[in-house]
Amino acid sequence: MDSFFIEFRDPLFSIIILFAIIFVISFFSYWWGRYRARDSYRYLDRFLEQFHTLPSEEDLKELIRRGDLSHKSWLLLADAYTKNGDYEKAIDIYSELLLLEEAKENRRDIMFLLGKTYFKAGFLGRSRDVFLEILKKNPRTPQALHYLLLVYEYMRDYNAALEVLEPLDELGEDISKETLYLKLLSLLQAPDIDEELRKIEVVALYKEYRELERMVFEYLFRVDPPLAWKHLDLEKAPNLADILWQLEEKDVNFDIIAKSDFLQELYTAKGYIKTAEGSQQFELDVLIKLPKNAAATIGFEYLCEHCKVVFPFGFHRCSSCHEIDTACLEYNLLRDYQKDVSEAGDSFL
Repeated sequence: MDSFFIEFRDPLFSIIILFAIIFVISFFSYWWGRYRARDSYRYLDRFLEQFHTLPSEEDLKELIRRGDLSHKSWLLLADAYTKNGDYEKAIDIYSELLLLEEAKENRRDIMFLLGKTYFKAGFLGRSRDVFLEILKKNPRTPQALHYLLLVYEYMRDYNAALEVLEPLDELGEDISKETLYLKLLSLLQAPDIDEELRKIEVVALYKEYRELERMVFEYLFRVDPPLAWKHLDLEKAPNLADILWQLEEKDVNFDIIAKSDFLQELYTAKGYIKTAEGSQQFELDVLIKLPKNAAATIGFEYLCEHCKVVFPFGFHRCSSCHEIDTACLEYNLLRDYQKDVSEAGDSFL
């Protein structure tokens, strides 16, 4: 029987014991790590469950002061809520953080984030009050001035917005385009001004500055196409292709079109004339060479040259980066459903 047992002094026995100990330690270490990881996930789940529904102000205050998250972590959480569109939660977090003693050193920054969130959420009055409070104690804060300018613009208080430009000018900011933009907005949306006088003043501003063509000619082509054609700079016509494309045939000045290769290409593609045989613009070239009865047209998208965000509609101030007059046209070939419907009606008759 002794032959079936390994002598405890045998080196092989020691090696077996060593590997057995390593196995036992590895086994318990693995399962202990699994247990600890599962316990950590449970703690995280319990913590995140508190944010599945919006807590009351008292609950939120208690959570912040309990110290489960650091001051910086709460700011990151509020920023995440803002990016996801949960502005109410972000506003509650910023409001409660302002009450903490630790927030005194960063009070201006937190107030700025609060005012910015109010602005994004559409609470313009509250946003205005927050930025005014910041500027009361820190008047040389250009970021707050810029957002206050936007708030007044969205509230259509253009006189107050123009007043905000004065301290920005003193801080060395270039306010020329902002000034022209606000003056044009104020002029175009003034309810008590005669339309003829409005057109005269708009043209006068354009002659003086030669900027914001899209804003100017969008208005002029809508209310007085002959006046718009009279003052149109043909070199800048490509930037207004979408506005010119939408004109009815009766509003097109064919004498002026004859002076511009681009306009001839545009309106040949539109079907108003037949003078162009092709175009360097791919979409126009395709339409020119398609059969006349082809159900195709052109649509436009608008790329902000500053932040590169694409919009399906035209804009004068980018709603993403808030820069003025940065819209760049992007052409798209589309199916013309109106032509499809009209042809279907003709064939039915």
